[in-house]
Amino acid sequence: MRSRARAHVATLLLSTVVAAALMATGGGAAHARTPSPPLSPSPSAPFGLPAAVDGGAWASGHLQGTAIDRRRGHMYFSFTNLLVKTDLAGRPIGSVTGLTGHLGDLDFNSADGRVYGSLEYKAAQAFYVAIFDGSRITRMNMDARTTDVLSTVHLREVVRDYTADMNGDGVFDGNTGNTPDHRYGCSGIDGVAFGPDLNGRGGGRLTVAYGVYSNTARTDNDHQVLLQYDVRDWRKYERPLSEDALHTSGPASPGGKFFAYTGNTTYGVQNLEYDGDSGNWLMAVYKGKKASFPNYGLYVLDGSKPARRGEVKGQPRPESGRIVSLLPRGLHHEPSGVYGYESGGQYGLVSLDDGRHYVAEAGTVDSGGTTLQTGRAVLHRWTGAVPNPFAVRGSAR
Repeated sequence: MRSRARAHVATLLLSTVVAAALMATGGGAAHARTPSPPLSPSPSAPFGLPAAVDGGAWASGHLQGTAIDRRRGHMYFSFTNLLVKTDLAGRPIGSVTGLTGHLGDLDFNSADGRVYGSLEYKAAQAFYVAIFDGSRITRMNMDARTTDVLSTVHLREVVRDYTADMNGDGVFDGNTGNTPDHRYGCSGIDGVAFGPDLNGRGGGRLTVAYGVYSNTARTDNDHQVLLQYDVRDWRKYERPLSEDALHTSGPASPGGKFFAYTGNTTYGVQNLEYDGDSGNWLMAVYKGKKASFPNYGLYVLDGSKPARRGEVKGQPRPESGRIVSLLPRGLHHEPSGVYGYESGGQYGLVSLDDGRHYVAEAGTVDSGGTTLQTGRAVLHRWTGAVPNPFAVRGSAR
């Protein structure tokens, strides 16, 4: 998720032109693929689920994540500096522009009907959960800064780990992985998902996963780090986005902090998803580069095992924390003890909680000499087979 959009004025203007063309033509050259038509509604869901949902093609950063509102029949696509809302036929309904930070993974919160995503401003050392009110996204190119579609909550814990001076030289080394700084190798945040308390106490929580720098020279960056928050009282923290004066309104600390031993990855958990069918958590990553680890593309947390107190391996000083277990299924790397799979999901992953998942595909298309970013959510079923546990599934209710 790390091709960082700079949100130059030219890019925003081009995005506006493309979006206007889409509204005028219903798609046209800006779309890389013809959207799949929706199926007729079924009794169990108000909208049928197509085999694929096309998120369009945009002058933006690449696809970062997806989320679905099944009750209203909407899909959301995060394109780094652009949020796109479509129906299940892939027709654009609205979009949110004006983001100069990095908008990452998304998840839909059925409790309040809003879309939550990770939002980074690394240069300002500011990290937020972005909360989009999808009911207010009704037209293309709604500015995140001047409309009422977006609120944000600051994550102080992420800032503390991102800015940690690990070598004690009194210098913050900035946005680079080639440093001993950044506790746990924290590069910010990416994956977000709603699911149960990882301590096994029940209750819904928002889980936010760290980005982790790729660095093969250190040993303290071999865990995925997960923060959990109870968002039921977050309205008191929510503030509009003001990029000229980034706020620090948010919880003082997370409700829980957890560690999953996978080996170092390239920018941590790109897409995080809780699967209500199996009770497990899926963590799609860009592969790591350490030869001592298997460097899988997908790791699965065992939802049947509550977190336990244990060693956070490889730290400069002995440290204990809440350790969550990988599911002992799939590929197994005996030297490290790590389990995992090889699959997609790094650009978007949505569980339908019945064995089916939308796995996103990202790409590009040329439009008059301009490279546009594309995104598409494709329906799969979970098989658990190795190396790839997902199989493409055709249209289904």
